[in-house]
Amino acid sequence: MTQLDEAVARYHRLLENETVRTSGWLENVREQMAEQRLFVNGRPVSPVLRPHFISRRQYTNLMKTAELINTAIERVRTMALENPALMARMEMLPAEKMLAQVDPGYAAPVAALLDTQVNNGSLHMTGSQADLPSGVLYNEALSNIFYDTLPVKDIRKRFKLSKTGGSKPLVQALLKAWKQFGGSKEPVIGVLEFKQAFETAESHESLLLVELFEKNGYRAEIVSPDQLEYRDGRLYAGETALDVVYRNLRAHEFLMRFDLRHPLVRAYRERKVCVVNSFRTELTRKRALLALLTDPEVNKGFPAAERHAIADAIPWTRVVTLGKTTAPDGTTVDLPEYLLKHREEMVLRPNDDTNDELPSWDGSATSDQAWDRAVRTAVRASYVAQKRVPDHPVSFPVDLYGDIVYRDLNVEVHPHAFLGKVQGCSARISAAGGFSTLTGMAPAFILETKA
Repeated sequence: MTQLDEAVARYHRLLENETVRTSGWLENVREQMAEQRLFVNGRPVSPVLRPHFISRRQYTNLMKTAELINTAIERVRTMALENPALMARMEMLPAEKMLAQVDPGYAAPVAALLDTQVNNGSLHMTGSQADLPSGVLYNEALSNIFYDTLPVKDIRKRFKLSKTGGSKPLVQALLKAWKQFGGSKEPVIGVLEFKQAFETAESHESLLLVELFEKNGYRAEIVSPDQLEYRDGRLYAGETALDVVYRNLRAHEFLMRFDLRHPLVRAYRERKVCVVNSFRTELTRKRALLALLTDPEVNKGFPAAERHAIADAIPWTRVVTLGKTTAPDGTTVDLPEYLLKHREEMVLRPNDDTNDELPSWDGSATSDQAWDRAVRTAVRASYVAQKRVPDHPVSFPVDLYGDIVYRDLNVEVHPHAFLGKVQGCSARISAAGGFSTLTGMAPAFILETKA
């Protein structure tokens, strides 16, 4: 039994202990989550009753690999911006391409995530997101809440537990970007989102983000694109002149409602407002980025350490088109034909991770006929094919109407990157084997032997 297995088994036994069960610790957790508004659409941000533990060795390996992959991503983004042929392979909308060409006034994305599966000695990164890292905000709050609960206190008697990062680097990265942009005063920050009449995950994140900036001494408010005006060389939300706009909505959402004459775009193109994350980071959101990263013709000039990290951590990925490509074994193959022959090894996913209208397909769970239709659909639409990474479900206790039950859940560990520097991580859980309401965050802790 590994150290992690021992800790999980001990934690689960504690939950069955009568003293722990009647101590009121779970009720206290739910109360604290409610006080801190850690609920989305009426459900707790974390549906599970124990943290996700990772070993110090896993964490160190994760940070090292994520740093190399993150640097490689920046190389590919730069190459695509300078090379129209590579940019075309990203399959971006024309307006997205135009916005990506605008220099935001600072370097790497202020905040980004990498989607990673960690299982014993293996590590696979299946995507990247240049987003508001909700994991930073939620993980910090959840870790603080769980750290002093009765079962976690017992685990801390036997093992050393360390939190996996907080929100401080996010604030520091935003301020550094603002200074690189040319800002010299304390910025007024607008957190941009589409305001809804009902609660959404985005509105919760935006509110927490505003509170974070205010706690650090900066004026901040939630703003909507409909509020914005560009006049006298400044971007306004009502009567408030904004210096920094934290873009908590995605480019395709924005472009579905507005064109490139919108006040935000005009101010952005004329370098009158610092937009975080910039529209340039939409390249990072496309899964086609992974196809470029894993293409030996693209990465052949990368440092050896980065190429090794890509080969070890990123599954083979290709944009689905008619034509030839390099297979995982280095041979040249017809891509659609290869996908049909290797159904059980492959998955098909939309190029844009925000496109909810297009389905994903797992070849191992799809019939030959359905897979044939899926490949034909993927050729016509904007899809990537990716070598399947097997799931490794983990048993978690959950609160089911007051009873503790156990469910097998998949865990993704998300390294956080701030202006290109990887600092900390968070854990996201989802139901194994299909749709379920059991999705959300789990507080993440590094677990190691006490000295």
